[in-house]
Amino acid sequence: MGDAKSKLTKAYDLSNLGGDLTVCDREPIHIPGSIQPHGLLLVVDRQTMRVVAGAGDLETRLAVNWLGSDLETLIGKAAPPGGSAHAPAVIEVEGRGEKFDAVFHQSAPHLVVELEPVADIRRSASAVLAYLDHAGTGFGRACDLGALCDQAATVFRDLTGFDRVMIYRFLEDETGTVVAEARDPALGSFLNHHFPASDIPKQARALYVRHHVRVIPDVGYDPAPLRPAGFAGLDLSDASLRSVSPIHIRYLQNMGVCASASISIVKDGMLWGLVACHHRTPRNLAVDMRAACGVLAGGLARQIRAREEAEIYRERLRLRAAEDAIVARLAREGMDSELSLSSLSELQRMLGADGFALVQGRDVRPTGSCPDAAAILAIAVWLQAQSGPDPVATDRLSRLHAPAEAYRETASGLLSVTPPGQPPIAYLWFRAERVEVIKWAGDPHKAIVQAEGEILNPRASFAAWSETVRGAARPWTLGEIEAAGRLRDAVVKERQSRRLQALNRELTATLAEKEGLLRQKDYLVKEVNHRVQNSLQLVSAFLSMQSRASKDPAVVSELDEAQRRLTAVALVHRRLHQDDNVELIDLGRYLEELCEDMRRSMGSEWSDHLKVDLAPILVPADRAVSTGLILTELIINARKYAYDGEPGRISIVLEPYRSSFRLIVADEGRGMQAPEMGFGTRMIRAIVERLDGNISYDSNGPGLRAILTAAVGVAHA
Repeated sequence: MGDAKSKLTKAYDLSNLGGDLTVCDREPIHIPGSIQPHGLLLVVDRQTMRVVAGAGDLETRLAVNWLGSDLETLIGKAAPPGGSAHAPAVIEVEGRGEKFDAVFHQSAPHLVVELEPVADIRRSASAVLAYLDHAGTGFGRACDLGALCDQAATVFRDLTGFDRVMIYRFLEDETGTVVAEARDPALGSFLNHHFPASDIPKQARALYVRHHVRVIPDVGYDPAPLRPAGFAGLDLSDASLRSVSPIHIRYLQNMGVCASASISIVKDGMLWGLVACHHRTPRNLAVDMRAACGVLAGGLARQIRAREEAEIYRERLRLRAAEDAIVARLAREGMDSELSLSSLSELQRMLGADGFALVQGRDVRPTGSCPDAAAILAIAVWLQAQSGPDPVATDRLSRLHAPAEAYRETASGLLSVTPPGQPPIAYLWFRAERVEVIKWAGDPHKAIVQAEGEILNPRASFAAWSETVRGAARPWTLGEIEAAGRLRDAVVKERQSRRLQALNRELTATLAEKEGLLRQKDYLVKEVNHRVQNSLQLVSAFLSMQSRASKDPAVVSELDEAQRRLTAVALVHRRLHQDDNVELIDLGRYLEELCEDMRRSMGSEWSDHLKVDLAPILVPADRAVSTGLILTELIINARKYAYDGEPGRISIVLEPYRSSFRLIVADEGRGMQAPEMGFGTRMIRAIVERLDGNISYDSNGPGLRAILTAAVGVAHA
């Protein structure tokens, strides 16, 4: 075993990485220079189709004179078409006394062929399909996410035969936790144990998204180097036989694991978690079984998404019902100082708070578990000084407001809204400190240690290690924050209504004049809107005339793009003057109307190619304009670069993402490629910076996925 360790370490250059916890994020795991020896690997020049490099015992198991041989002559079959990273081609070939499953995929500028021994016992295709259908039906019947994960662990253990199978979920802070487990009773349990983020470094997570099933049949293997040595730097990101990081090998050995398999759970293109399989003796998964595991994991990911969306939907329904009842009651009882104790209690229960306080001027009306009146007043003053009209939400109040450390047991969580107007008023919901004992699999502070000179070692112990977390409350959900914002709007509207009623009583003598002024104001607003719309239409007409007059296709294309940008601005201007609420806009509805306008402007041949799935999300008007412009540019880019102007499928998805929103624009065009650095791309970057968001590009297999993530405009810790 010691020789194996040294050989694995030599396969990587770790001498300059240092011993800090970020070292694993810089380890070159995609270019190990070697493979696991249970299989063989051939590197083929795609121009000549001759073998230029290889790894494994090729001379004994395949052919003595393999280097330089024609691939078809060497394996007895022609290479099949295709062989992409997302859909590798597989055929069966004869070796010297054994059969292999040959898997073909690209590693530019080469074709990589992996040869793995055929399983001794193969399940028929019909048997595998029947099993997957049965498992998928079981997933669909699970009552909730916890039951779904429990069932998945059992099904994957039955399918793979591993001693322990865990459903491992990534959390918001990138740590992970085991949410379900099926195991041999002789083994200890990792259920509900947490693992530090460094256990699965960033580049490993990226490979899990790209390559969904990873198997290590025997952690004590001697790596088989790529030959000749000049190919040691070959990118093996998509190779199942790719050699394993020496740090990870030691990690598994420290856990007492002899064989492992990791199956990615990828939801909406993001790594949600893993199906982690461990075995105490060597064990492999053949190519056909890995394919079945990948299909089953895909079905599991879809069921997870359905459960999470259903949970969000149920929460929003509950909040809406509670909100409507409270708003109706407050409208009867009064929104300010007249609130009864029962109304205060309803407001507390509405958002699942431990306490609630209404602050009006120096008057404090608490209910439930709250800090003392002086502390509540100090919080209200602090909020007035630093917050805008949007809700403020935090589950760690003492980090934002230092005096809160004194009463963290009562109020570690705060959700507040401060409706504008006089006298100043604040609605404050409090959540008590939730003392949480997190059970770690080993001490997370010793995840990576320096030892043996420059060699890095993972922690040696995975015994349960408990950590008590204080000063934090149960986090507020996006639905709860939105509900507080809607309540604020209702308060503002009701206060305005009551103020108008008081003015009507006091100023009956000037009612006619007041109504005249209101009519004049409404007329002026409509006139301004009318003039702005006319001006925008005039500019659009000029652009259209110029487009028709020009014979330069490049000029025509640029003018058409300018018209679409103008359409995005004109649409939000119309919405601002059509909606009662001019501060917030339903982004989903706005983007849907924008897409309809683009369908018409792009021509009838595009009408069936723009597919939208847009969730209702309220955002400030300026953020809606910015997002609309970004969407316009992304559709223009997809049309221009993915399809060369010809009709092609473009899917547009808007969804809530934690306390932000995510806009995904995906095409199925030429394949992954970043858009050219033109005016539109520079404008996208500038707008994304203004949104304080980020945009990333990923392969859509085929095509390109552009993912914009930005806050909805709600301030929270």
